[in-house]
Amino acid sequence: MKARRNRIALLCALLIPVAVHADPGKPTPPPNAAPAVPAPDAKPPAKPFEFADVELKARELAGKPYARDDAGMPEFLGQLDYDQYRDIRYKADKALWKDEGLPFQIQAFHRGFIFKDRVSINIVDHGSATRLAYSPELFDYGKNQFPAPLPPDLGFAGLRFHYPLRRDEVYDEVAVFLGASYFRAVGLGQTYGLSARGLALDTGLAKAEEFPIFREFWVQKPGQNAGELVVYALLDSPSVTGAYRFTLRPGLDLTLDVASRLYFRKAVERVGIAPLTSMFFHGENTDRFMDDFRPEVHDSDGLLLGRSTGEWVWRPLNNPRQLRISVFKDTKPSGFGLMQRDREFDHYQDLEAQYHRRPGAWVEALGDWGPGAVYLIEIPSDAEKYDNIVAFWVPDQPATEGKEFRFDYRLHFAQEEYTAVSGGKVVATRIGAAEPGDNQNRKIVVDFGSPSLKMLSPKAKVGAEVSASSGKIGNLVVHKNEENGTWRLSFDLEPVPAEKDKDKVPVELRAMLKSGQDVLTETWVYQWNAR
Repeated sequence: MKARRNRIALLCALLIPVAVHADPGKPTPPPNAAPAVPAPDAKPPAKPFEFADVELKARELAGKPYARDDAGMPEFLGQLDYDQYRDIRYKADKALWKDEGLPFQIQAFHRGFIFKDRVSINIVDHGSATRLAYSPELFDYGKNQFPAPLPPDLGFAGLRFHYPLRRDEVYDEVAVFLGASYFRAVGLGQTYGLSARGLALDTGLAKAEEFPIFREFWVQKPGQNAGELVVYALLDSPSVTGAYRFTLRPGLDLTLDVASRLYFRKAVERVGIAPLTSMFFHGENTDRFMDDFRPEVHDSDGLLLGRSTGEWVWRPLNNPRQLRISVFKDTKPSGFGLMQRDREFDHYQDLEAQYHRRPGAWVEALGDWGPGAVYLIEIPSDAEKYDNIVAFWVPDQPATEGKEFRFDYRLHFAQEEYTAVSGGKVVATRIGAAEPGDNQNRKIVVDFGSPSLKMLSPKAKVGAEVSASSGKIGNLVVHKNEENGTWRLSFDLEPVPAEKDKDKVPVELRAMLKSGQDVLTETWVYQWNAR
């Protein structure tokens, strides 16, 4: 534990505050409530618990009809609003392993509000898995007053993990698993932003999306000096079951090694592997008026792709007027991620949300994923409370009944991109009218920056390669911005006039900076839609 001393302060905001409030009116636990902490086993079992046990459970579950476990919760808990639910807090002094001085601690979430599914939590110690028992005594209910006692077998809604990032005696929240198969994580100095999911099913199709849930967790008890925590999870939905192993490593950036095994009850049209979910309300590339004092509001500002060809691609995000779906075909990609490149507070001006401190999430593919495509789905949104951006990998192999999938990957929650793009990165995208009052043609401005670009003379022979799937490109200019050392590409897009709204086809744009035949930057791609 001494190795973690003298670290800089963690500034990340908690998903739900963990401060304990006095609550004289909270429900009294029933006299027969089960213990909150499992008793240790003196003897190891004949067969220690392992990932193969979760795989077997998932495989067997796939052969049975789907049965959701959302019963047993009193109706009054389901009627709680957001603020009332936030007022229910796990007592910090009841955190699992707190009294043992282990490097990790666990707290659970109460069922209620929109979190109706019962989630079982197990602790694996010396090879034995023991169920963590629910008790109302574990929670502070704040100002909530309930009309009846809470049932002793209510169960939990999810869990979260704490780890001392700053100093040994201060445990900071580093990861949360709550709601369906959603989870979030933060490293040092980060605040919660985008989410990851265990799986996305039929997202972006003209039918209802299916949301699998993590219905059961097993947490491996760590050693006294452990720097990582192993968590197993059982995923379930009407169409698929799954076994997951998460290896969580907190630090300056937090990484999660994910092993997923999927078993299909029935065919699924679109399976999204390693899905990331984020929010983009408006940004520097928003070309319509937003009545907001903040210049930008988003958890992520772009999709980064590492292609198998060695090409790096940056796709700025947008809040479109119509649903947008972009597909990037590939085989053996190095990875993809939803990133937050803009780290300037002045660009957000939000003291509470602190968008400039929100991490990006990079999915590093492990092993051979085979052919497939990265999907980016952008959904129109009228408020920042909605997650309207989704990115995931869709394998070419069909997900038919009885099929099994295996995908391994590493998730990086980081403020700075751990990937090293060899050359200039896109640092800004701006779009407006080509001329004042012109509602047809667009002026598009892309800024590229890197230490090597900054060293180039303003007289260097830097040009651009720009293409459009339709329309015309004109007034192409490349020059150095001597104010900050970036290089600016600007051009006009003259789209093909559409006779009717249904004829408005999105324009796919690509651009990069070059010097002769040498590529100087990553590839900027964008999808522009007419109003």
